[in-house]
Amino acid sequence: MASFAENLKFYREQRNLSQEELALKARLGTAVIEKYESGEQIPNTETIFKLSTILDVPASSLSDENQK
Repeated sequence: MASFAENLKFYREQRNLSQEELALKARLGTAVIEKYESGEQIPNTETIFKLSTILDVPASSLSDENQK
């Protein structure tokens, strides 16, 4: 089962985006993306929707543990 952190990294890499590029598009710091992908921090709902729009996936794909 994949966590939010694993899903975020998976979809970011599928889109050939670096953490820095995703951070710029989402108007977040690179350190924030690093924390999301390491599981240290979970974004709020608004940020999940923002990230899902940038990555062109449904928001549920980021949080579903049965994805991929």
